[in-house]
Amino acid sequence: MASVPDRSDLDDADTWNLESIYASDDDWEAAFEDAQDAVATLDEHDESDVSDAGALLELLELRDDTMRTVSQVVTYARLRSDEDTRDQEYQAMKGRAQTLSAEAKSAASFLEPAIQQWDRDDLDGLLAEEPGLDHYEFHLEDVLRMKPHTRSPEVEELLADLSEVTGSPGDIYQLLANADLTFPTVEDPDGEPVEISQANLTNLLKRPDREFRQTVHEAYYDEWETVRNTVGASYESSVTANVRLAEARNYDTARKAALDGSNVPVSVYDALVETVEDNLDVLHRHAELKRDALEVDELQMWDLYASMTGEAEPEVTWADATDHVLAAVEPLGDEYRDRVAAGLEGGWVDVYENEGKRSGAYSAGTYDTQPFVLMNYQDDVSSMFTLAHELGHSMHSELTNDAQPYVYSDYDIFVAEVASTVNETLLTRHLLDTVDDEAFRQRVLEEYLERFRSTLFRQTMFAHFEQETHRLVENGESLTPDRLDELYGDLKADYYDPAVVDDRIAREWMRIPHFYWAFYVYQYATGISAAVAIARDIAEEYDDATGTPGDATDQYLEFLSRGGRGYPPELLDVVGVDVESGEAVEAAIAEYDERLDDVAKTL
Repeated sequence: MASVPDRSDLDDADTWNLESIYASDDDWEAAFEDAQDAVATLDEHDESDVSDAGALLELLELRDDTMRTVSQVVTYARLRSDEDTRDQEYQAMKGRAQTLSAEAKSAASFLEPAIQQWDRDDLDGLLAEEPGLDHYEFHLEDVLRMKPHTRSPEVEELLADLSEVTGSPGDIYQLLANADLTFPTVEDPDGEPVEISQANLTNLLKRPDREFRQTVHEAYYDEWETVRNTVGASYESSVTANVRLAEARNYDTARKAALDGSNVPVSVYDALVETVEDNLDVLHRHAELKRDALEVDELQMWDLYASMTGEAEPEVTWADATDHVLAAVEPLGDEYRDRVAAGLEGGWVDVYENEGKRSGAYSAGTYDTQPFVLMNYQDDVSSMFTLAHELGHSMHSELTNDAQPYVYSDYDIFVAEVASTVNETLLTRHLLDTVDDEAFRQRVLEEYLERFRSTLFRQTMFAHFEQETHRLVENGESLTPDRLDELYGDLKADYYDPAVVDDRIAREWMRIPHFYWAFYVYQYATGISAAVAIARDIAEEYDDATGTPGDATDQYLEFLSRGGRGYPPELLDVVGVDVESGEAVEAAIAEYDERLDDVAKTL
């Protein structure tokens, strides 16, 4: 039986090194107490203490030192909890850490209203008076920019205190999806039982046997149906919280509030959705090619992930994947590649799925720790691409933390998704240029197309869904499960016009955890659009004979090293990408269409 192992059965070499943060849980407890003391010290201050430039610098540094301490405590507890979401001890640690984080934000909440007592001329005077404020200049300008949406110190403290509550729908959803839901075991074509899980669903839907794919699809979504009302209530609560918080900060919409934090114009979001939906014929072409390749009268939802060649998924071991990824990033320079190699050997990655482990993949860490990459590696091409993606995030953080003070270490997701997708695109180019096995090359090309589909088109569909769900709540409507099914099913039908949209896939909104981070997913789509252009320039300028990167690599590494010191549109100017028009999206769709040409010729 293909079963999911217990955590204790994993090899230490395949798990991340959380002992590099704290050697033991007792050390975490001691750090937690230190963090509590730091928060208490910060909480002794209020806006009256921000009296001059020297006091401002002292309090900014106190806030940053406190947040650095707290973030490390929170990260350790979160990562331990994600190892096995059923572990009540680590769930409790995570809860305590989240409470402390909310308290820290509350204690620091006086600073922004205090800074906003000044204007730009005052800021210039403060900078002249205290040179130590120089590296805070962009941060202070950004705080002043948000003045129309910042409330009184008392209200800011209250909003900070409520952050733990307003974030609870997402926490509840994660526990339901990863700890409480148990998916059925089904019989594969060889008569062997296979346990469906969050981590292996897509892999099972790639199997060549169509009847088996249908069985997996139906069993998986039927299980979600059993918690339909719970998930519907949790999502409606999440959307309502977003809407009310936006209103509290004087925004017309939750979408405007979400984008304004990064100073990204709403027009960027609108241009993305409009451009993608004006080009759905290219996505429809992909679906038609798949339907014809699979030789089926109708393309069903359980066919979307199936290989067009009809071949079984080629095995890609962990060792193979790391070798390919390291070779793919060579155009980014020896230092970049060697640092990734050291991380892979040095406990960055938690490789394999285990019982209770959080599904999906991510890169995490703090300013003072190494990166930590959660994987649920499945020995396939898709998992190899996921590894490249997450290591892009990890290296973005490493280069940012090397170059920037703590205040700019938390860069926006908008630019983060560029870093991850550049790695994916470089991996595709490397594999198509170097691998001789034609079946493997075809699978790589299919993977690239599937990632394009799921990143550019699927995430834009999600973005449209989020926009509509928030609009409904803002207009006083209720988000019942039936209404959510209808809304999602209609969008799915528009995007996948040649395919049959069944009742089960209309529930797919229930399995998307990113919806609990509102207006997050559109940045995957803008990220791939920018990444395609950046990776093309890097690859074209790289000298294979000498291993010498070109100017595009230098510009890209500069972009990564700036972290959060700048707004996304101006940061992307460093690499020559304009995100405020639909041109980058149009160009990315054109490349997708060209790759479809390659597949059509092969078929």
